[in-house]
Amino acid sequence: MKKTYPKTEKELTERFDAGEDLESLGFDAKKAEVEQPATKRVNVDFPEHMLEMLDREAELRGINRQALIKTWLYERLHAGK
Repeated sequence: MKKTYPKTEKELTERFDAGEDLESLGFDAKKAEVEQPATKRVNVDFPEHMLEMLDREAELRGINRQALIKTWLYERLHAGK
């Protein structure tokens, strides 16, 4: 069976996630570039006691406050999947 080229980025991603060998289609993994998702800055106000708690938790993990918040939000958003 002849392999066909993916027609969309979504199809390419699905085929890759399914474990298909895409190198046989001419993709060179060494030249691949990972596109970083766009970011958007947001402001969130926290009470001081909450910031102190966040800072303690971040210090225990050896990361900064922003990394801790991002990690916890990511985990929470993906908990049901």
